[in-house]
Amino acid sequence: MTLDIPTGEFEGYIFDCDGTLVDSMPLHFKAWTASFVHNNAPWVWQEDEFYANAGVPDRDTVMQLNERYGADICPDEVHEFKAEWYGGHLHELEPVQAVADFAKKLHREGEKISVASGSDMSLVDPSLVQIGLREIFDIIVTPVDVERGKPAPDMFLLAAEKMGVDPAKCLVFEDGQAGIDAATAAGMASVFVDSRNG
Repeated sequence: MTLDIPTGEFEGYIFDCDGTLVDSMPLHFKAWTASFVHNNAPWVWQEDEFYANAGVPDRDTVMQLNERYGADICPDEVHEFKAEWYGGHLHELEPVQAVADFAKKLHREGEKISVASGSDMSLVDPSLVQIGLREIFDIIVTPVDVERGKPAPDMFLLAAEKMGVDPAKCLVFEDGQAGIDAATAAGMASVFVDSRNG
C-alpha cells in the first residue's frame, strides 16, 4: 500500500486506529458477530455494512440497528461482550504497515501526532501496544472525550486542540467514510487508507 499524501504545510497529524494504524477490522467484525449472536440480536450484520459504518462508536451503531429492526438490544451489553471477545484475540493483530511506518517517521522527526478513534480506550490502548505503537502517541481521543462521535468533527477538533495545532493545518488518516466526513467537517485534509486492499 502507498499513501497518497496531499501537498501542504501540515503541523499536526491525526490517525484513526482501527483499519488505519491497526489491521483490526476483520477481528472487529468477528467480535461484532459474536456479540450479536450472544445477545440474540434479530439481525445478521453483513460485512459490507460493517465496513460502511467504520468509525461510528459502538453504542451508536447498536442504537441505529435497534431502530431499524424495531429491537431493544442493550448497547452497553453488546459493547462489553464485543470488547471482551476482541481482547481475547489481540495476538492476531498486525499493523497497517504503510501507515504505522509513516507515523513512526513523523514521531522520529518530532512532528505532532495523535489518535482519534471511534473505539473505547479499553480497545485502542491494547491494540496499539500489540503492534508496538502505543509509546509514540501521547494524545488519544475516544468517544468518551466528546459529545458527538464521527461523522461529527468533535474528535478531530479536540485532537487538534490537544496538539496545539490549527485544524486547517491538520492531516487526518482514515479508513472509514464517517471519519473522512468528520475530517472534512473539521476543515481538515484527509488521506483515505484502504486497508481492505492493502
